[in-house]
Amino acid sequence: MFAPRTTPWPLVALFTAGYLAPYLLPTTVGRLDSGLPLSATQAGAVGSALLLSSATAGFVLASRVERIGARTLARLGLALALLGYGAAALTTTVPAVVAGAITGGFGSGTATTVAATLIAAQRDPHRASTAGLLSVSALAGAVYLTVPHLGPGHGLPLAAIALTALAVWPLTGRLPAGTPAAPARHDKARLPHARSGLVLAAAMLCWSLAQNSLWGVSGQIGLTQAGLGEATVGAVFAVALVAGLTGVLVAGALGGRLGRAMPIGAGTVLIAGCIVLSASATDLTGFATGEIAWNTLYPVVLSYLIGLAASLDPRGRWAVLVGSASSLGTAAGPLTGSVLSAQAGFPVMGTILAAGLLVIALPMTAVALHTGGRPLLPGAIRRRGGHPAALVAAATGTPNGAVPEIGAPEQPVVEIPVETTAVPAQRAYGKAGSEVL
Repeated sequence: MFAPRTTPWPLVALFTAGYLAPYLLPTTVGRLDSGLPLSATQAGAVGSALLLSSATAGFVLASRVERIGARTLARLGLALALLGYGAAALTTTVPAVVAGAITGGFGSGTATTVAATLIAAQRDPHRASTAGLLSVSALAGAVYLTVPHLGPGHGLPLAAIALTALAVWPLTGRLPAGTPAAPARHDKARLPHARSGLVLAAAMLCWSLAQNSLWGVSGQIGLTQAGLGEATVGAVFAVALVAGLTGVLVAGALGGRLGRAMPIGAGTVLIAGCIVLSASATDLTGFATGEIAWNTLYPVVLSYLIGLAASLDPRGRWAVLVGSASSLGTAAGPLTGSVLSAQAGFPVMGTILAAGLLVIALPMTAVALHTGGRPLLPGAIRRRGGHPAALVAAATGTPNGAVPEIGAPEQPVVEIPVETTAVPAQRAYGKAGSEVL
């Protein structure tokens, strides 16, 4: 009998606290524009600064989680998020708001870094990332439904992120003091799958840039081009995030049955079409259809990309580095979307972003095809139906992660020592099938 798989809920909560800021980006940027003396482009720049600070945390802390300890870093990140976003929500002075957003962004990035590292150490990283995406989508949907009815002002979405960090803080006591470390002789081992990891990181930067270029101006598309009210736009976003929950549930149910290449490649192509539809919307029907379809597909593909990054290194280093590269693209998204839409209009912006997605779908799919999954530990054997033979990792002298995973269930290989005598030098051979003479 197999032991039941349990969901690491403290880890899911930390993932939610780290990812909530990007999910609330449209309402955050929109309210900075309407509640403070900022233009749409300037508000987008503040959103980009927030997300750039989050990405910086990932790059700075990627190799330090094990040494500092997951629990300590998680609490530091949540504290910075609480103080930064809370301060930005309580002031109307633009420099103070920007400083608070940057501080809070670094806290969000720290929480995300710890979550990504711990997710990569799970037996089933796709299951943990799926649960995290479900949680953050549900919470963001609730915020989108609630905030328009609580009054105007830039502080409400920022306060929601700060309060989430405060709520997650007590759960950090259940996180490990340090992440599961690799054997001592591998502490300084080079990153495995270096070429695939670099390609995936570069592609994820561009992929996230395209997604958040639209997401950062989606509120403006609904308010200005489609002529909708804030409450209606918020309702569309809430429904879209609920649809995203459905997509994540489907992805969790499918797991690895379809592999990673098809969900990533085909999903990115479909997302490109959704971006064109949403960016060209002039009424409620077009806007809602594009946003709902896009938000249904986006977390599905993202969950497989997170799982792919986690599979490249069981110590979580590629998961953090690829996630940080994604955060760089996310950070540049609001400003890029604001500039493109201001210069060329929303429909042309959507066409440009969709074309870019079609191009980067190719290298991402190639990485998914090239790397079958999590590297095998020494002494393990895995099979995939249809392959003529399995790959066996040597139990002695084989570095961790040297053999790629090509299958699903893991079966331990038992070593049986056999005492043999030295074979004397052979001088002659008998016929085929006979003993050595």
